[in-house]
Formats: sequence, structure tokens, C-alpha cells
Amino acid sequence: MELSNLRLEVMKFVGQKIDYFVDEFLKPIDTNWQPTDFLPDSRSEDFLIQVKELRETAKDLPYDYIAVLIGDTITEEALPTYESWLIDVVGVDQVDEPNGWAKWVRAWTAEENRHGDLLNKFLYLSGRVNMRAMETSTQYLIADGFDIGTGRDPYRNFVYTSFQELATNISHRNTAKLAKEYGNTPLAKICGVIAADEMRHAKAYKTFISHIFEVDPSEMMLAFEDMMKKKIVMPAHFLRETGINMGQTFSHFSDAAQRLGVYTTYDYIEIMESLLKDWKIEGIQNLNDAGEKARDYLMALPSRLRRVAERTKIPNIEYQFSWIS
Repeated sequence: MELSNLRLEVMKFVGQKIDYFVDEFLKPIDTNWQPTDFLPDSRSEDFLIQVKELRETAKDLPYDYIAVLIGDTITEEALPTYESWLIDVVGVDQVDEPNGWAKWVRAWTAEENRHGDLLNKFLYLSGRVNMRAMETSTQYLIADGFDIGTGRDPYRNFVYTSFQELATNISHRNTAKLAKEYGNTPLAKICGVIAADEMRHAKAYKTFISHIFEVDPSEMMLAFEDMMKKKIVMPAHFLRETGINMGQTFSHFSDAAQRLGVYTTYDYIEIMESLLKDWKIEGIQNLNDAGEKARDYLMALPSRLRRVAERTKIPNIEYQFSWIS
């Protein structure tokens, strides 16, 4: 059987639980939080007073922190790229099987869509951001797309999404922690509720992988190995500003996140270790020879990455982003 046909069969098998996945890992729309729950109410007579209070709490946020918050916002707002990518994965068919995997992609996208809306509105009201410059970067990121090394393979895509949902959980959780330390309780709540969503989504994608390991362990192990050899690139790795080449702004955004401790090389390694544990990689049975070699590589990888991380230096020079007024 061709690889794509095998993937299709496995996706159909795992996809029999789509309704369960949606109910277990996503929240009902009518009772879910919405961005306006955490922002000044434009209908209120006190709206301008609320905005003034928001601006007061935001004015002393450090430069690097604002830069990272903007980068996170742009990443969240590039959601059309992520949905269009996932909807084209083998086993996802929005035309003939709209209530199969396409149902998950739509529902997951709908829940994720709130994140960019909330962060964008907060930054707009904060008065700290050149919104046009930020919006230009967002449009560039969507127009440029991304190349995450997965192709249309669901196994590789689910490895990527498992990893990335954990990474965004860490990033938003740490921005929430820092906001609290800076005395900005409203922003801490905003980043915290987004982080909670990302953790639920991570659990979903990790569950998909666990089911695939049960029925196709060797191919799943090889796909996991391949993604880790390529390294998991961030979804905003093509990030740029006006007049800047594609991808150049991302390195500066990443440096700021490292300096703040929002998302570091060590977080990357710890995510890798958590996936090895959650998927019980060491104890997977019925692997072929290639699968066994892939497992050996994966189990040894965190130690290897730690040795590299210990030699890595984080630039101390702040980059002047066009986004920040």
C-alpha cells in the first residue's frame, strides 16, 4: 500500500472519534470566553475611563515585552495560513467529509481565532504600538505563508501542532507571569486564558498521535524523527517588517523572547522531553528496524540539544522594531 493510502486509512480510523475530540478538547461556543470579556466595554459610559486605565497599566511595560507581545499577536493573527495548511492534509476532506477531520480543523480554527482578536485590541488600546506597522507585518506573514517541513503528511503535521501548541502555551503563560510581575493584572488574565486554550489544543494533538502510534508505530516513529531532525520551526519564521527581507525580523523577535525568558532553547528541549514521556516512546512495541533506530535517535536528542544550548549566547543588543512607537 502506498504511504499516502496508508495514512488515509489511519486517519479514517482515528477520525471515527472526531465528535469525541471536539467535545473533549474544545469548548462550547455559546459559553466560551470572547475577547470583549477582557476589554473595556465600548457601550459603557465609562468606556474612555476604562481605556485610560488600560493605557496607564501598559505604559511602563518593557520594550522587549511589548515586542514579544506584538510578535505573539502577529503569529496568532496569521491563522488563515494554519487553517489552509491543515485543511489540505491527507485525510482532511472538507467537501466529501465535512463532518470528519475538516470539522476538527474548523472548530479548532474558530477557537484559536479569538486569541489574535483579543491581543490585537489590547495593543490597539494600549497606545504603545504603531498599529499600521504591525498590521503590515501581519499581512506579510499571511501572504508569505510558511514552510514547516510537513508536506501533506498528517503524522508530521500532528507532530508539529503538538509541539507548537505546547510552545505557544509556554510563551503565553510566561507573558502572563511577567505581566503580573509588572503589575498589569488585566494583561496577565488575557495571556493566561490564551495559554489555557493552547494547552487544551496541545492535549488534543498529542492524543491524535497516541492513537496513531497504536496502529502504525513504525511510520509514526519515523515521522517524529524526521520532524525533530529538521527542527520545529516557529509558525512566524518568515516574520518581517516593511523594507526588511522575509524572515529577518523573526530572529530579533526570538532574541527578545530569549532575553525575557518567554520562550527559550531550554523550553524547546523540555517540550521534546515531555513528548517523549507523553507518547511513551521508550516503551513503544512492534517497531521495525528503521523505527527502532528512529527511537534511539529521539531518546538521545534532548541530551544532545542541551549540550548545544549551553554554548549558545543570547544577543543583548535591542533591535528597534518599527512596531513600537
